[in-house]
Amino acid sequence: MNIQSNIEKKLMNHFKPEHLQVINESSQHNVPAGSESHFKVVIVTPAFSGERLIKRHRAVNSVLEDELANDIHALALHTYTQEEWKNLFGEYPQSPNCLGGSKQ
Repeated sequence: MNIQSNIEKKLMNHFKPEHLQVINESSQHNVPAGSESHFKVVIVTPAFSGERLIKRHRAVNSVLEDELANDIHALALHTYTQEEWKNLFGEYPQSPNCLGGSKQ
């Protein structure tokens, strides 16, 4: 199992999120091709209700303790409650506008 899949599995099992994105951003850094060392996590879960940002981040860091100690060099966290997500983005994430690539 690769690191990204392992992160996704652990966060899904622990937080039961409504929305989860784990994005490998390693290619944006000075690392060998195919690296899995820099990640961004976007997570929306009821578990964050009433919790301050620092406590949310600590909770995610705790779940990913082994990965942070051994595999992950950088982890950007975007942690939301359902209400925060809805206020920022609506019911569902917005799709990008079509650039018309296949239109004739």
